[in-house]
Amino acid sequence: MLNALEVVTTVVVGVMVGVEFSVAFVINPILNALPEDSGQLGHAHGGRMLGAVMPIWYIGSLILVAVWAIAGWHHHGTGLVVTAGALLILSVVMSLLLLVPINNQGKTWTPDNRPADWKEQLNRWNRFHYVRVAVIIAAFALLVAALT
Repeated sequence: MLNALEVVTTVVVGVMVGVEFSVAFVINPILNALPEDSGQLGHAHGGRMLGAVMPIWYIGSLILVAVWAIAGWHHHGTGLVVTAGALLILSVVMSLLLLVPINNQGKTWTPDNRPADWKEQLNRWNRFHYVRVAVIIAAFALLVAALT
């Protein structure tokens, strides 16, 4: 049973990392290259769509890691799992304090109501997101290492 939990947790966190990596290095550059207001509208739609899904994914991943750490407490690699959990907690705190406030504003923007500094706010969100992606990649790598 522990093996199944380890695999499911690693896959769930790995797919989350893939989505967030894709947002940072594929989706956002595509949206930024679109003409006129299309990119900003795409960012707003992405903020609404992913803003609804990602909190569940982040918290669910954290819960799975916590269960793995508790269930495998006396097994090899538990320290790596606990450290991965700490990094996931950091990613949730970063999200709540840094990224969600910007996203909550940006997902309501249209070409008619966006603030004058909307590009600067979007760039700030992107910088925070790059750091968050690095944090969750590290957590994922620790989970994979704990499997070996």
